[in-house]
Amino acid sequence: MKSSLKPLSRGSSRRPLTTYATAKQITFDTESRNKLQVGINKVADAVQVTLGPRGRNVVLDQSFGVPQVINDGVSIARAIDLEDPVENAGAQLVKEVAGRTNDNAGDGTTTASILARELIKYGLQNVTAGANPVNIKRGMDKCCAELVNILESKAQPVTGRSDIKAVASISAGNDDYVGEMIADALDRVGADGVLSIESGQGLETTVDVEEGMEIDRGYISPQFVNNQEKLRVDYEECKILITDHKIENVAQVVPILEKINQEARGAPLLIMAEDVTAEALATLVVNKLRGVLNVCAIRAPGFGERRKALLQDIAIVTGGEFIAKDIGMELEAVELEDLGTARKATIYNSTTTLIADAGNKEDIKARVAQIKKELENTDSVYDTEKLSERIAKLSGGVAVIKVGANTEAELEDRKLRIEDAKNATFAAVEEGIVPGGGTALLRLSEEVPAIAAKLEDEEERLGALILEKALKAPCRIIGFNSGVDGDVVVEKLRGKEWSTGFNAMSGEYCNMMEAGVLDPAKVTRSGLQNSVGIAGIMLTTQAVMCEKPELAAAARAAAAAAAMAAQGGGGGGGGMGMF
Repeated sequence: MKSSLKPLSRGSSRRPLTTYATAKQITFDTESRNKLQVGINKVADAVQVTLGPRGRNVVLDQSFGVPQVINDGVSIARAIDLEDPVENAGAQLVKEVAGRTNDNAGDGTTTASILARELIKYGLQNVTAGANPVNIKRGMDKCCAELVNILESKAQPVTGRSDIKAVASISAGNDDYVGEMIADALDRVGADGVLSIESGQGLETTVDVEEGMEIDRGYISPQFVNNQEKLRVDYEECKILITDHKIENVAQVVPILEKINQEARGAPLLIMAEDVTAEALATLVVNKLRGVLNVCAIRAPGFGERRKALLQDIAIVTGGEFIAKDIGMELEAVELEDLGTARKATIYNSTTTLIADAGNKEDIKARVAQIKKELENTDSVYDTEKLSERIAKLSGGVAVIKVGANTEAELEDRKLRIEDAKNATFAAVEEGIVPGGGTALLRLSEEVPAIAAKLEDEEERLGALILEKALKAPCRIIGFNSGVDGDVVVEKLRGKEWSTGFNAMSGEYCNMMEAGVLDPAKVTRSGLQNSVGIAGIMLTTQAVMCEKPELAAAARAAAAAAAMAAQGGGGGGGGMGMF
């Protein structure tokens, strides 16, 4: 059969690439920083209303469907785009803080956004008054490093179900039901297990354990992403090609792509290979973007013999065949029945979660028994660790939380809360817990004067003291959101013990650890480090250059028209053909 999927050819004739440049507007010094700050404030003001157990919701209008009612800081931040380009640049900086914190720790985005806003606000006040922004930044960085060390020394390990439930409940907005559900899920798959969240069919939220595993590899190219809000690839009823071949030419996989399109109704395909080189990757990406293929590629996990073993594990779980090059299996000869199947595949930039029901349970048990024998016969600490990981992945499965709700808006909000709770729980298991409600940051602020006193440069000390002020903001805002004077809350807590804080749910001042008001240390650390990093960039900004709004709109329209024209004529002249 002659394939209609055509790779890019260096010798083929193509249209010249047309680019559109627009005139730029440039703002300097105080004007640029003030406008950036306006954008920063708009994002931080929008997300800060959600902070704490009595935080409010935000309604997001959508171009289609009903408005979304959410309480998730990073989702709110991502939805914000401002008309003024310089203000919008400031908004993007805060979105970067929220995004980095979400990527690092999975939660704490609202706190990180507030910290960034406060650091920039106080920092700009001093820069405008004549302070050197470079020295202020250096002081912030030095102080932040010391505070991170203190935070890590104070963090306590997660010791049981009660800690897990408390962390998950707090992260979900003091929802004890969510906390109980996350704790149940981890009871069933273990603290190192995998949790997946999806929409349920009814009103109840349930937890089921299904066959599956998590792989520590993500998509090779972000162009494969089909869920832009979450920056991930979501597939259902996905076929999986599992091989240790290197795909250097798309012709190697054209036969199976044709079969999927013709015999499997164009089911999505996840390619798991040693590598996909530039030319083959470009062909897959372009065909995916044009809607010809529903495909994503990831690199196979592990190295050498361990890679082969891991790929064999994945093949057994997904009911597929490992296409191994060392025994002469060729990609061109792959049939549909050789492919694995996942009921659901979720692919981020660094991890892939597969939920599969196609694997034979007896085969999985036999594989686990085989690995256990290998474990008994090894004296290597490294091999023991890796073999134990494989056993856990094969036998643990995936806890699937199926979220139920009365309305679409309620469903989306509940899924976001459960996602936050899941991420916070794993962060707590990884780096421990600290008192919540902004208490840990407030206590860190009390450590700053001693740190600042050790700094020789006066403006570096000023940077440290700016950080001291900013660290009080989350606790203060939680107070305001709960209906009390946040400044009074901060003052009453001054000089108290490390764990003493304000429980906004009960309105009491108490030991937050004993009350079960906990935050993951990783979330607190990530928010602190990311906010200090972005604030330093902002304070040392001297000019902002961006497109003039009216010219940018015209350029985008022209580029879109050119792209449509190029796609319309792409069938000839060496472009990718359609199936």
